[in-house]
Amino acid sequence: MEVLNGVLFHAVGASGAAMCYTPQKKVRNWSWQTYWLAQAFVCWLLLPVVVALITIPQLQQVLREAPSSAMWHSFLLGMAYGVGGTAFGIAIRYVGFSLTYAISVGISCVLGTLLPPLVQGTLTTILKSNGAAFIASGVLMGALGIALCGMAGRNKEKDLAQQNNPAGFSLAKGLPLCLLAGVLSAFYGFSIDQGQPVSDIAAKYGAGNFRVNVVYLFSNTGAFITTLLYCLYLHKKEKTFSEYGAAGKNNLGTNYLMAALTGLLWYGQFFFYGLGHVRMGTYKFSSWAIHMIMLVLFSSVAGLIMKEWNACGKKTKSLLAAALVVLVAAVLVLTYGNYLGSS
Repeated sequence: MEVLNGVLFHAVGASGAAMCYTPQKKVRNWSWQTYWLAQAFVCWLLLPVVVALITIPQLQQVLREAPSSAMWHSFLLGMAYGVGGTAFGIAIRYVGFSLTYAISVGISCVLGTLLPPLVQGTLTTILKSNGAAFIASGVLMGALGIALCGMAGRNKEKDLAQQNNPAGFSLAKGLPLCLLAGVLSAFYGFSIDQGQPVSDIAAKYGAGNFRVNVVYLFSNTGAFITTLLYCLYLHKKEKTFSEYGAAGKNNLGTNYLMAALTGLLWYGQFFFYGLGHVRMGTYKFSSWAIHMIMLVLFSSVAGLIMKEWNACGKKTKSLLAAALVVLVAAVLVLTYGNYLGSS
């Protein structure tokens, strides 16, 4: 039952992540770096501190007892994730949502799942455990489903291009960014894994299933630092510092509200990821795969609900249907593998 609850929490977090970029459509007169830094402040700096203060009993004592090595490892890996997240956001401008999600999230799904047990030297032992074949199969199925979503998404963009003729597509610029985003985004799951000694101490002081929230103080702050540096560079280069107070009387409040909503949705994935992660038992490392697969699944479903696929051809819709079936099957297989491992 705990495994099922864990998967449900992952589903809630992934749904937030799938919808977190939609508020951006309401932003006016802000450059990319202004919006990106505003939402990053909420997601990666403000909310981790506020939530940790609320959910971690005796937080100061926990931090005093926590090993500095675990905190630093989580922070530095979070910085790498921040670079990946920024590369992800830029890649969308060049190759669109679909290809960016397919390539970046596909790579992140596989690497982020296998990296923690591989580095710890436990992967071989784990793969011999009860239910491991389902875990491996689920990860591979998820990668396949994500790839199919990417193919469907690319077809959709081609279908719509015939009607709208959008400019700016550049595979030469976008592909390296997608690859960079995929590899570095995978470090986030590893960052949480490296911060486990800190969450263990939080559990000792009564944090219970909220114990992972203390790790976000380091992983998310690391991500914010790299994002801050890049956005400040762009602000200086493009002279856009004034946008934080000069977007127009009718837009400024809305822009900040949309950035805050984006940050809230994006942080929601971390919050519920932590609640799901602690319930996954033997195969906790598979949390990242489940999260990534559901993220792509819900992103595609959200697109259907918002009628983004209505103008697409039959081939595109067939590819999307096949992708959704594979993604759902992957989640079920991973859930069953975790159930066998926990029993």
